[in-house]
Amino acid sequence: MSIETTEPIARTPVQWRETMERRGEAAYRGGQIFKWIHSRGVTDPMRMTNLSKALRATLVDEGLGPVMRIERVHQADDGSRKLLVRMNDDSAVETVLLPVSKKTRDADAGAVVEEDQPEPEPAQQSVRVTQCISTQVGCAMGCVFCASGVAGLKRHMTAGEIVSQLLVAREMLAPNERLRSIVFMGMGEPLHNYDEVAQSIRLMTHPDGLAIAPRRITVSTSGLVPEIDRLGADFDGEVGLAVSLHNADDEARSALMPINERYPLKTLIAALRRYPDKRRRRITIEYTLVAGQNDAAADATRVAQLLEGLRVKINLIPMNPIEHSRLGPPAHERVRSFQKVLTDAGYLCFVRRRRGDDVSAACGQLVLLGGKPTKAFQRRQPDED
Repeated sequence: MSIETTEPIARTPVQWRETMERRGEAAYRGGQIFKWIHSRGVTDPMRMTNLSKALRATLVDEGLGPVMRIERVHQADDGSRKLLVRMNDDSAVETVLLPVSKKTRDADAGAVVEEDQPEPEPAQQSVRVTQCISTQVGCAMGCVFCASGVAGLKRHMTAGEIVSQLLVAREMLAPNERLRSIVFMGMGEPLHNYDEVAQSIRLMTHPDGLAIAPRRITVSTSGLVPEIDRLGADFDGEVGLAVSLHNADDEARSALMPINERYPLKTLIAALRRYPDKRRRRITIEYTLVAGQNDAAADATRVAQLLEGLRVKINLIPMNPIEHSRLGPPAHERVRSFQKVLTDAGYLCFVRRRRGDDVSAACGQLVLLGGKPTKAFQRRQPDED
């Protein structure tokens, strides 16, 4: 069931039809408005030319309009684009477009899409794009290796703001590019803003709008167990799940990720076992390798033991450097040794190639513009040797 919303851009077609009927308008006008917004990307009512001028004026008066604009674009050498988007209250977040080849999209973009069968390529080769979107201004989770939480949480994003990242980013796509997958892996903890994230998924998957298949959407979480259960129940396992693990020892994981103190590993793994197993998809386990913290062969062995019996695949992510943190990635040989322990244990295990790190668009580098590190974040940083 969708949440009740007064935010015009976040209304479903059903909600729009109900709104039109209450105003004495034909119900089908609601469907027209939804298509203008979510299929054509038009949020200015004055451009909705199949509506009467009076209705367009009413929509303007009631607040329908753009909720964000692209303020800055950072183009990486690998084709990735990091967009700084400014919202109407002057807060800003970042979203990233990742062109991915068929061969590398799984490991490079972090998508957890598993197709039932290969799709035929179009006659004119197109480039598939994964978009990484944000869900909060800042983040409350405080993971020590992630720039998004350096300054803490400022506010949740609305469903309209979340989906608008897709709408405004479409103008950045080249003629041969098409948006293929969505990953909720930008700034913020998606499941901490559950209701708005769930509504945004309903909007972006609606056939009259962007029509993104649910199986092409992945929600990443640091491990909020009740919301993992809600996501599985609300979308029947059709939406992909990615879990930030980063350590298989409770004490060590808590040092990296404070959320582990609330939902320790035993509780988290039980939730993953409950998550609906649709289409025999694998849950993605994200593991950021931090030099001297969680990158030893013994750490890899504990990961293999912890995940035993779960249908998962593992993305190893050598930590991308962030400001205000002394932590960094391990040497390449140590990364490969860690991977070998997991592959020898029978797991699908990828080392994610850096994408967009030259413009700070890589995993863990999306930052709250102008944010200062909180005292709590500074306290969790390890002491220098």
